[in-house]
Amino acid sequence: MTIDLAIMCAYFALILGVGIWVSKSVKSLDDFSTGNRSYGAAVIFATLSSSFIGGGFTTGLAEKVFTMGLVYVVALWGFSAKEILVATFIAPRMTPFKDAISVGDIMGQLYGRKAKILTGVASGIVCAGIAGAQFAAFGYILNVLTGADASFGIVLGTVIVVIYAALGGMKSVVANDVIHFCVLIVALPLVLLFGVKQAGGFSHIINTVPADHFSLLGSLPLLTVIGLFLNFFFGETLVPPYVQRLLIGRNFKETAKGTLWSGLLSIPFFLLIGVVGLTALTLSPQLDPNLALPYVINQVMPIGLKGLAIAGMMAVVMSSADSFLNAAAISITHDVLKPMSRDGLAPKVELFWSRIVTLIVGALGAIFALSTKSALDILLVAYNFWTPFILVPLVAGIFGFRASSTAFWWGCATGIGATCWWLLVMGETTLNGAIIGIALNLVTFSLVYYVQGSKMSLAKQPVSTD
Repeated sequence: MTIDLAIMCAYFALILGVGIWVSKSVKSLDDFSTGNRSYGAAVIFATLSSSFIGGGFTTGLAEKVFTMGLVYVVALWGFSAKEILVATFIAPRMTPFKDAISVGDIMGQLYGRKAKILTGVASGIVCAGIAGAQFAAFGYILNVLTGADASFGIVLGTVIVVIYAALGGMKSVVANDVIHFCVLIVALPLVLLFGVKQAGGFSHIINTVPADHFSLLGSLPLLTVIGLFLNFFFGETLVPPYVQRLLIGRNFKETAKGTLWSGLLSIPFFLLIGVVGLTALTLSPQLDPNLALPYVINQVMPIGLKGLAIAGMMAVVMSSADSFLNAAAISITHDVLKPMSRDGLAPKVELFWSRIVTLIVGALGAIFALSTKSALDILLVAYNFWTPFILVPLVAGIFGFRASSTAFWWGCATGIGATCWWLLVMGETTLNGAIIGIALNLVTFSLVYYVQGSKMSLAKQPVSTD
C-alpha cells in the first residue's frame, strides 16, 4: 500500500506542479477563460472527454448499475447522443459567437444584458452542483481505498483542484486534463480486466448477477427509462464548460471533430463502467453500492497498478471538477459582476475576481458533496438549475431564431416555475422536473416568438467551413 500511496501523492504533486507552472503564462481573462483559443481537435477531445468522465459518470454509474443494472448505461447513452448531435449541428454554427468567452456572452448577444446576468447566476449554481458531485466521488474513493474519512476526502479534493484551477484557469485545466485523460484511459480498462478475471470471467458474472440487470429496461417502467435518457440528454447540453470547449479551438472545424470523438468514446466507456459495477456485485453483493468502483480497485489490482488505478480515479474527479470550477468563475465574474458594476471591471480586476470566485464556488461544491450521498443524484439535482430555463433560448439562438427578450423571459419563467411545481407537488415520478420545465419553456418561447411575428433567419445562419 505504501507504493500505491506514493504513486497517488506523486500524481497530486505532478498536477499541482503543472497547474502552477502553466499559470505563469496567464496574463488576461482571455487566457484564463479560453486559453487564447489555440487548441486543436486532439486536445479538445482529451479535455472534453476528461471533463465528462467525472465522478457522477464513473462511481455514480457503477453504483446505479450495481443496484439497478445496465439500464443506467442505456440512460447515460443519452449523453453520448447529445455530444454527437452537438458536434454535428451546434459546433459548426458557433461562428457568430466566436468572440464570446462564456454562455452569458452568447445569451447577452441574443437577449440583452439582463439575460446575460441571469445566465451567469444559473451557471454558478449548476457548476457548483456538478463540481460537488466530483468532490463527493473523491471522498468516497479515498474512503474505501485508504480508510480516510469521506468528509476529509471531499475537503482534500476540493483544496487540490481549487488551487490549480484558481491560478491557471483554462490553461491549467486543459494541460492537466490531457494528463488526466492519458492516465484514466489506461487505468480504467485495467480495472475492468483484473476485475472480470477476479470475478471468474464474464460467464460467471452473467450466471451470478440477477437476470434483470442485463435487461435494457431492468426493473424500471419504460417511461422511467425514457425520462432518465432524456434527463441525461438534456441535463448537460451546453452547460458552461462544454460551451467553453466550443470556444477554445483554433477554428470550429477542429472543435467539431474533437467533440464528435469525445461523444463516440463515451459509448463504450459507459458500458465499461457498467460492467465494473456488475463485477462489484458479483464479488460482494452486500457492498455499499456507492463504493462499487473503488471496491473493485481495492480488491483486484496488484501493487503498483493499484496506485495507477487510484491516480486514474483521482484524474476522473479532478478533470471534471476543474472544468466546472473554471466555467463558474468566468460566468459569475464576467456575466454577473462585470455588467452589474457601475464602471465595469478593469482586465486585471476581472482576472483577480475570477480567481476569488473559483475559491467560493469550490466551497459551495464541497457543501453540495457533504450534504448528498450519491454522486449521480447530485447531477440530477444540479440539472434543475440549468436546463429548464437556459437551454431552449440558447439552442434557438444558435440555430438562428432571433427571438425577443420577451420570449426569453416568458420561457424562463414558465420553465423554472413548472420545474419547481413538479418537484414540490409531484415529487419523484417517472419524469424528472427538469424535463417538464424544458417542454413548457419550449412551448412558451415558441408561442411568444410567433405571436410577436419574429422572422426566422435560419438561411442567414453561417456554417463554419474553416
